[in-house]
Amino acid sequence: MKRLRRTMLFMPGNNPSMLQNAGILGADSVILDLEDAVSLTEKDSARVLVREAIKNIDYSNVEVVVRVNPFDTEYAEEDINEIASVKPDTILIPKATEEAVKKADEMITRIEKEKGYENGSIKLFALIESAYGVENVYNIIKASNRVEGVLLGGEDLTSDLGIKRTKEGREIFYARNKVAMACRALKVDSIDTPFTDTNDFIGLAKDTMNAKNIGFTGKACINPRQIDTVHSVFAPTEEEIIHAKKVMEAKEKAEKEGKGVFSLNGKMVDAPIINRARTTLELAKILGLL
Repeated sequence: MKRLRRTMLFMPGNNPSMLQNAGILGADSVILDLEDAVSLTEKDSARVLVREAIKNIDYSNVEVVVRVNPFDTEYAEEDINEIASVKPDTILIPKATEEAVKKADEMITRIEKEKGYENGSIKLFALIESAYGVENVYNIIKASNRVEGVLLGGEDLTSDLGIKRTKEGREIFYARNKVAMACRALKVDSIDTPFTDTNDFIGLAKDTMNAKNIGFTGKACINPRQIDTVHSVFAPTEEEIIHAKKVMEAKEKAEKEGKGVFSLNGKMVDAPIINRARTTLELAKILGLL
C-alpha cells in the first residue's frame, strides 16, 4: 500500500517547541504551517525555523509537509526556494490553481536538479479552498505528476462562497463529493477539512465518518487530541476484518474448485468485493490489528 495519510496535523511554523515535538504526536503527517498560523511580521523567521527543523530534527516515519504561502503573496517563491532545498516530503499549495501547481512544480524541479535530489522526490498537495478550486479540482490534480493528494479547506471555501460554516457541514456537501470523486478517479489521497471544535469528540467522530463514507481517505487535524478519534474511524472494525477474512477464504476455496463466481452468506462475491476485502486486510496488518 502507498503512504498512510489518515491524519494530517497542522503545526504552526513559528513555534520551536511544537516543531520539535511534531513527529511524536501520533499523526501520519504533520503540516508545518507558514501561512495562516504565522503573522506577516514573522514570515521570514518562521521560514528559517521550519527549514532548520527539517534539516536537524528526525521526524522518523511521519510525513513532513510544509504549507507555503499562496502565489499571490510576496512570500510564496521564497518559501519554496528555502523549503524545497532541504527536501521535505511534501509541499502543500494553498488556494491551489492549475497555474500555482505548475509553477511550484517548475521551481521544485529546478531545485532538485541544483541539489542533486532525485527528480520528483518532493511531492505536492493541493489545498482546495475556493469555488474555483472545487470546480477545477480534477485539472488541478492533473497539473503535475507530483500531486499525491488534495486537502479540502472548508473555512476558506465557505468564506469565498459568502456563507456560514456549520458543524453539520451541509454547506460543503457538494464540495466534499466533488473533491473525493476527483481524487478517487485519479488515485490520489483526499483529506477532509478539519473539525474546528477541539472539545467535541463525538462531533469529530461523526464528521470523520461522514467524510469516510463519501470516499475521503483521511482528515486534517488542528489539535493532537483529535488524532486518536480520526484514526479509530479510519481503522477497519473487527466485523469488517472478520468479513474480509471470510471473503478471501471463500475465494481460495472457489479457485480450488474451479469456480469463477461464488457466493458468501447467500450474496454473490465479485471482484470489487474481493478487492475491498484485500484492502481491508492489508490495512489491518499495517495497523497491527492482525
